[in-house]
Amino acid sequence: MAAIAPKISLLPITQCSSSKSNARITKPLPRVRTPVGRRVGTIATLGFLAASIFKQPAGAFDFGLVAPDQTLEEALSGIRDHARGLLDIKEFIDSESWKDAQREMRMNAGYLKQDMYTIIQNKPGKERPRLRKMYSELFNNVTRLDYATRDMDKVHVLELYEKIVHSLNDILSTV
Repeated sequence: MAAIAPKISLLPITQCSSSKSNARITKPLPRVRTPVGRRVGTIATLGFLAASIFKQPAGAFDFGLVAPDQTLEEALSGIRDHARGLLDIKEFIDSESWKDAQREMRMNAGYLKQDMYTIIQNKPGKERPRLRKMYSELFNNVTRLDYATRDMDKVHVLELYEKIVHSLNDILSTV
């Protein structure tokens, strides 16, 4: 036996009133006028939802590169601490605690990225291309390490960790 599909009407919503003769009389609902149009209301609602949903990142890399009030001296002092924090994930890698390694790596890499960007912006134009190349090499390896920890491939993770150590040594000796 075939199932009967319900009828879907694309007509406006109406009120029904019945009379004694069981005949239905329909009349359209009154249209409510507001000073705010649908487009403006939709945009305001989406803006509110986006602001409430994206208030805090979900542990991913932070792409806000320049801290607004960060000076060169603060960046230079912070780069060593954040580099040390990035290197401290070695103990998580050795114990194969992948989620903890990712969390620590992402947190420290975000701050390190801010520090590096501030330092690059404050260097003379001749030095910037070399620093940008080192910056790119470092954070490409950090991204690869993040993917390798997701795959839980310890051998590949250790290779990438060594590349990050080498990149950080080059950067810290240059800065």
